[in-house]
Amino acid sequence: MSASTTTADIPLKQRLAARGLDGLTLLVLPAVFFLLALFIYPFLYGLFLSFTPKAGGALANYQRFFSDAFLYDTIATTLWLALPVTIVTLLLAIPIAFRVRLMKNQRLLTTILVIPITLGTVLVAEGLLNYLGPQGWFNRTLMTLGIISSPVKLLHNYWGVMLSLVITGFPFTFLLTLSYLTGVDPALEQAGATLGAGPWQRFKHILLPLLLPGLAITFCLSFVQAFSVFPSAVLLGAPAGPTRVISIAAYQAAFEEYDYSMASAVAMIMGMVQLAIVVAVLGMRGMLYRGPAGGGKG
Repeated sequence: MSASTTTADIPLKQRLAARGLDGLTLLVLPAVFFLLALFIYPFLYGLFLSFTPKAGGALANYQRFFSDAFLYDTIATTLWLALPVTIVTLLLAIPIAFRVRLMKNQRLLTTILVIPITLGTVLVAEGLLNYLGPQGWFNRTLMTLGIISSPVKLLHNYWGVMLSLVITGFPFTFLLTLSYLTGVDPALEQAGATLGAGPWQRFKHILLPLLLPGLAITFCLSFVQAFSVFPSAVLLGAPAGPTRVISIAAYQAAFEEYDYSMASAVAMIMGMVQLAIVVAVLGMRGMLYRGPAGGGKG
């Protein structure tokens, strides 16, 4: 370009490309609009709505929530369900993923293990109502074998909801764990075995550090999924008692009291609790391990 060339002489397309606004960048715009329409705008609208209560000041909804034990106890109830379920599904997924990774029929076994995620929470809940009920197969089998004399109460309490969440949450956790595990180069394990490291040593010093970033993300995503429990808590739990989770409080505020402002406040509190747990988990991951995020095949 000669010294006499001015900016006006450069085509508009080249000037935009120099600023990163080329055709490839424009392909991102549909995704941005989709994100704004379905996520950002509803969140901002809900946040605004939570500060416009029916009566009182801007913080009246939040003051009401944290001053009423019947409302704020739902946080502890939901955490008491979501955290154990997330831990149990992760502890189940890790060894099963290790075993499936080494099998020849990996695709078939993976398909069988993820079937529950295709059924939906309502269908799983209906199945558990028939299977674990007082006259269900589980209790009738145990009574026939003489193991118990009266039916075990596994429904309309904490355990019914937890079992449902484990069944529906395991496939999701398993798939994520398996994807991270298959991304670790098998040559690393083989090198450790060549140097005399046993199975536990290889897992502790090679696989676990490489899997830790992925397991932290898996924990966070599984926790968010379990924390939003609603159908299972209603169908298999006691929605007015031990399993009155925070989503039920939001539902009652919106569709029983017709107080959408209060329901939005409950939803915002729900999101903040989830965000706090996710930040804490990712923070602990950073403290425990600062190495590479994966093993990397090839």
